[in-house]
Amino acid sequence: MKAPAVATNPRKPVLPDTIVEARTLAELSPQQWKSGIAAWLGWMFDGLDMHIVNMCDAGFREDYAGGSYPVSRPAGSAAAEAGSNLLPVDFQRTSQTSPVFNYPYRTTRESLHALTRFRDPDPCHGYMMKYINPVTGGPAMPTLSTAIQLLPTGFRTAPYRSTAGTVFTVVEGSGTFRSAGQTFAWRQHDTFVIPSWNSFDLECATEAVLFSFSDRIVQEKLDFFREQRANV
Repeated sequence: MKAPAVATNPRKPVLPDTIVEARTLAELSPQQWKSGIAAWLGWMFDGLDMHIVNMCDAGFREDYAGGSYPVSRPAGSAAAEAGSNLLPVDFQRTSQTSPVFNYPYRTTRESLHALTRFRDPDPCHGYMMKYINPVTGGPAMPTLSTAIQLLPTGFRTAPYRSTAGTVFTVVEGSGTFRSAGQTFAWRQHDTFVIPSWNSFDLECATEAVLFSFSDRIVQEKLDFFREQRANV
C-alpha cells in the first residue's frame, strides 16, 4: 500500500469487527499492533491496493526515527468533523481518501437492517451498501471499492459476474457459493475470491453479512468496468 510520509489520521483503538479504511499501516501505532486491538474486521483481515501502486511504480516509504509517531489530533476528531453528514465551515479536503478513519460495524449493521425495512433485496446482491467518503460521496478509498451486504436466511442470489476481481470475507453467517461448476461452503471469518468475469451466486444457510473489496472503482474511472446480471 502506498504510504504517505506523514500519517494524518488520529490514533484510536480499533474495536473488533470494525471496517478500517487506512491509507497506511503507519496510522496504527506499535502499541496498537502489540496490544492486538488493531484488527481489520476483528480478525486481522487486510485488503491492500499494492498491486496497482506497484504497477504505477508509485510506492514509497519513510521511516519515523522514534518509537511511535506523536499524536497530533485527539481520538474521535475525524468522526466528529466528518462522520455525521456535516462538515466544519472551514473544512478543507486534502485527499481523495475518506477523512473517517474507521466505520464501526455496529453502525453498519444497523444501516443494513434499516435498509431491509424499506427496500426489497437486489436479486444479485441482497441488501448491499458501499462505503463512501462523506465529504465527496465517492468511494472511501480512491483505489478500492469497499462494500458490505446482508443476505437473509435461505436467500440465493441470481448469477452475477463483472470485470472487477472481488475478495469476500464473511462477517456473519454461513452458506455456499457456486462458480465454474463447483460449490464451496463458507462460514464466519472465511475469505474467498471471485476472479474477473467469473459468474457466481451465493446461498445462505443462515442470515449472513459479507464484506467485500475490489478494483471496481479504478475500472470505472478508466471506463472499462462491465457487469452482467442473470436477472436482466
